[in-house]
Amino acid sequence: MLKIGSIELKSRLILGTGKYPSPEVMVKCHEASGTDMVTVAVRRVDLGDKSKASFLNWIDRSKIRLLPNTAGCYTADDAIRTAMLGREALETPLVKIEVIGDEKTLYPDLPELLIATRKLVKEGFVVLPYTSDDVVTALRLEEAGAACVMPLGGPIGSGLGILNPTNIRMIIDRVKVPVIVDAGVGTASDVALAMELGAQGVLLNTAVAAARDPVKMALAVRQACEGGRLAYEAGRMPKKEYATPSSPTEGRIR
Repeated sequence: MLKIGSIELKSRLILGTGKYPSPEVMVKCHEASGTDMVTVAVRRVDLGDKSKASFLNWIDRSKIRLLPNTAGCYTADDAIRTAMLGREALETPLVKIEVIGDEKTLYPDLPELLIATRKLVKEGFVVLPYTSDDVVTALRLEEAGAACVMPLGGPIGSGLGILNPTNIRMIIDRVKVPVIVDAGVGTASDVALAMELGAQGVLLNTAVAAARDPVKMALAVRQACEGGRLAYEAGRMPKKEYATPSSPTEGRIR
């Protein structure tokens, strides 16, 4: 179980709602993944559209929580306004804060992110900030009241996987709030690695939505998430420089 603030989730996978071939495929992917939380880009959807054409109306909100995000925002003020709109329209205190600092890499603007996080926490939001893999920023976000920290594994939508596992591990070791790896995941093995490092969860979208068979990939990342978590809890064997016999050497016939 993944706990973010007062919110409890059965699944450690958070999926997106964009880029799917159709709403029907999106629903099947959500079901196959076992997720019970999905992100919604507030600035990129018509929150007032009640028709069947809106993908929001395909989501069973009795089973899946909506996580509004501030994708497309480049300042703290813009992100705060977008978060307020999402809370009012979707009736949830949850918000994934994104404040982009660079158009090409979509890396976050960390000073603006901290400003937005502090203000939204004071406004009663449960804040999930998308951040870099910088340990100091993760600690500052925790101090600001973030319910978790969400370091990127790689650039958004790149599928490059976790480029700096050492930094992700250091963040996990230092902060007390949950760490959810966000962005860069390309396939199931990336999810398994994130979980084996000790992350409490993984957020992904394009890895599933852009797969050749999105539903199969949704099932694959679910199994990778569960397997990776079990491996972390089991504790891997120590790494050794040289080979060690896997069978007992005592009592052998010479």
